[in-house]
Order: sequence, then C-alpha cells, then structure tokens
Amino acid sequence: MARMSGQVSVAANAVSANQLAGLLYEFLERPANVLLAAAAAAVGINTTFLIGGVAVVNDQPISRANRYPILPDDAVTEEQGIGRMILTFRNTTGAPIVVDWTLDVDFLA
Repeated sequence: MARMSGQVSVAANAVSANQLAGLLYEFLERPANVLLAAAAAAVGINTTFLIGGVAVVNDQPISRANRYPILPDDAVTEEQGIGRMILTFRNTTGAPIVVDWTLDVDFLA
C-alpha cells in the first residue's frame, strides 16, 4: 500500500488546487482501493474527491479535529477506481484554515 499525504492552508472563501497534482499516484493506471482521510484545524472545510472523472465525494464537510488524520476517525471515504484523481478543499468561512490529509492507494491484484 502506498500513502500520499499533505497539508494545505485554504484561503478564506476559496478552493484549493488539486492536492494530488504531480504526486506519484495522481493517475491510477490500474484498478485500486483508495482511502481518503482528512482533518481541518477548524469547522468550515468541505472536500471534493474525483476518481476517473466521477465525483465520489462532492463538497462534503470533513473532520475538524485539528490534528493529523487518524483512522478510522477521520476517514472521509473508501472507494475503488481507475484514472486521474482530483482532491480539492473549499473553505466556507472568512478566515484561512489548515487541512491535513492522507490518501492510501492499494492496487488490486
């Protein structure tokens, strides 16, 4: 299993860039299980997660635990897919908020 992770500060009333851009498994060339976990420093962050052009999470709130995500507490979704993955965060508040995220990729045999 491979893990991609990161931290981003999302500006007030803004949407982040694709957090997976340029990372090793941004493009899934064969079917895989993916597990997304995320935690924000405060309330007000929503996430959108696309796999192969299909929105598997569409603008849904995430944990506001203010720490590195732990499993299973901060799991957002677990899906199977193939193709390009896009992960963005949207801040619904008037102040910047930091988000920590992890994405585990487990290719199917």
